[in-house]
Amino acid sequence: MTGMVERWADTLDDAAVSRKPVAGPTELAGVPLADAYAVQRAVVGRRLARGDRMTGFKMGFTSVAKMRQMGVHDLIHGSLTDGMYVPDGGTVDVGALLHPRIEPEVAFLLDAPLGAGADNSDPLAAVAAVAAAVEVIDSRYAGFSFTLPEVVADNASSAGFSTGPWHPADGVDLGNLGVLLEVDGRLAQAGSTAAILGHPVRSLAAAARLAAAYGTTLQPGWVVLAGAATAAVPLEPGAHVRATVDGLGSVEVTASAAGDAR
Repeated sequence: MTGMVERWADTLDDAAVSRKPVAGPTELAGVPLADAYAVQRAVVGRRLARGDRMTGFKMGFTSVAKMRQMGVHDLIHGSLTDGMYVPDGGTVDVGALLHPRIEPEVAFLLDAPLGAGADNSDPLAAVAAVAAAVEVIDSRYAGFSFTLPEVVADNASSAGFSTGPWHPADGVDLGNLGVLLEVDGRLAQAGSTAAILGHPVRSLAAAARLAAAYGTTLQPGWVVLAGAATAAVPLEPGAHVRATVDGLGSVEVTASAAGDAR
C-alpha cells in the first residue's frame, strides 16, 4: 500500500503544481477511505516539505446543496496550510489553479485542542472566535469529476481560504443565519448556515470526531472551516467576490486577472 500512496501523492501534487489534471476514473476510485486519507496526508506532506505549515482543518460535503452538486453523500475532511491563506481583501491567484470555484462558509478559530487526545465533549468550548469565510476549491481531476476516495485523496479539493473579522464565539447564535455570495456586486448564491449539518457547531463536532478517528489533533490557533452554506460558483479571472453572513459581517477576495503571471 505504501507504494500506491506515494505514487498517487506524487501524481496529485504534480497535477496541482503543473496544472495538468489527472484523467479519471483512477486506481483510487475504489480504494478504502483509510487508504485515500493516507494519500491525502502524503499530498499535504509535500506542501509542508516545500515550506508550508499546518493552519487548519476543513470539512466537506456538509450541505445538501454541496452533496447534490458533487454527487457524493459522505462527510469528508482535509487540511489547510498557510500557503492556502488569502487575506481578507486579497487576491486569489486563479492562474495557478485548474478550474477554481468559491463558496461561502463559517470559520472557527480554536484556542484549545480538539480531536485526538483532546476533550471533545463540548467542541464550542475550544473556540475563541467565529467569522464569515470563503473557501476556494479546485479539483486536480479532469472535469472536476471524482469518486469519494478520489476527492479525499485530493485533500478534499481544497485550494485556498479567507476569513473576515473575528467575533466572540459566544456572541452570536450560528444556527440559522442568512448567507449571501456576491460576484461583481451581483447575487450568485443565497442560503443559511442551517445548511451546514443543520447548525455549524455540528460540523465542528464532526471535525473533532473525524480528527480523533484519524489520529489528528486540531491545535490552538488553527482555523476550522465548517463547510459550504451554498453550492460553489466558478471563480473567473478578475472577479470580485464577497460573502456575507448575518451577524458575522463579510469577507472579500478578488481573482487575479486573465494573463497575470503565476
